[in-house]
This record gives sequence, structure tokens and C-alpha cells, in this order.
Amino acid sequence: METIKPQKSLVDQTYEILLNAICTGEFAPGTRLNQDELAARLNVSRQPVNSAISILRTNRLVVDTGRRGVVVAEPDISLFQSIYEFRSVIEPLAVQLACTRLPADAAPEAEEILIRGERAVAARDTKALLEADIDFHQMLYRWSGNPVIDTSMQLNWHHIRRSMVEVLKTPLAAVSSWAEHRNIARAVLSGDTTAATEAMRHHINHANEKITATLADRRDPK
Repeated sequence: METIKPQKSLVDQTYEILLNAICTGEFAPGTRLNQDELAARLNVSRQPVNSAISILRTNRLVVDTGRRGVVVAEPDISLFQSIYEFRSVIEPLAVQLACTRLPADAAPEAEEILIRGERAVAARDTKALLEADIDFHQMLYRWSGNPVIDTSMQLNWHHIRRSMVEVLKTPLAAVSSWAEHRNIARAVLSGDTTAATEAMRHHINHANEKITATLADRRDPK
């Protein structure tokens, strides 16, 4: 028997819409968020918009700037580096555990995501590629069989999404990133914990280098 799933509140729905717009780059850093305009666009009152913006502010995704009001925050390099330091420890552990706890349908599930990602790379569809990228990593967290890993990663996932968008905007970076995903999946599915751990560690370090360089170039354009 299925359980009844409660509908999300207007605040939750509004927050998710604004969060996605920020994380996918639809609302670029520095974009002013006008509560009245957003309320009209989303067909809601100002209350859920104000509440959603308060949550975004707490999560360091928007900032108050005085006369300009609330704007989308610039990516924080130090925050991203801290998150990637955390990922460099947690995600290699996740694939180690996944190697010995694979579900029965692991291979077809991985292949579906990998093919979807490769098609998005070929089409240069950043949005679809981001979705496939997220699905790939969350698949590994789930395969680890450790719910604490999944919960811990979710706490900073919106910032990870912002960093992924910056990396995946570059075609060559997207190609290399997805090739690394296939290497990780191959090692995990074969049960090779050493290869899986090293492949994931390389992937995280490589992503950190790319996002740090990208954000540095944005901050100090030549």
C-alpha cells in the first residue's frame, strides 16, 4: 500500500524554483531579486517569496546590498574549496562501500545515466548534463548503503550544483568530466575498490581545480 505524500507548501515550491534558477545560472550572480516581480511571475503572494529568499540568504545564495535590495551572491571560492575538501574524503569512501554493496540493477542503472550524460555532452545541453551529473553522484551515494553519506552531501548540494554548472559550461571540461564518470562506474561495477577510489579522488580533485580556476578568472578578468 502506498503512503500519502503531503503536498509541498508554497514556500517550499517557491524556494525550489528560485534555488534551481540560481544553481543553473538562470539567475546569474549579481541579479537583483525583486519580490513583487517574482511573486507576479510565480503567481503567488509576497509572503512565500519573502520566506524563500530568507532561506536562500541563510544558505549564502543571496545577499542584501542596501539600495539594490537582495541580489544573487557571487560564488565564494573559499566555500567551494571547503566543500571539495569534504568531497575528496566522502566520495572516495562512498565508492569503496558501493563496490561491495551493489544493488542487483546497478549495471543498467549506471548505463542509463552514463548514456544520458554523453548525449547531453554531444548536444551541449548544460541543463540536461547537470541533471545527469547529479543523478550519477547521488546513485553512488545510494549504492554506498550509508544514509549518512547521502544526508551529509545534501547539505551543500546546492553549492555543488553551482560549481558543476561553471565547469560543465566548457565543452572540453564536460567531455573529460563525463569520461571520468564512466571510469568510476567501470571500476565500481567490477568491484575494484582501489581503482574506484583513485578514479573518484582524481575526479574530485580535477573538478576542484577547474572550478577554482574558473571562479578566479571571473573575479579577475584579464
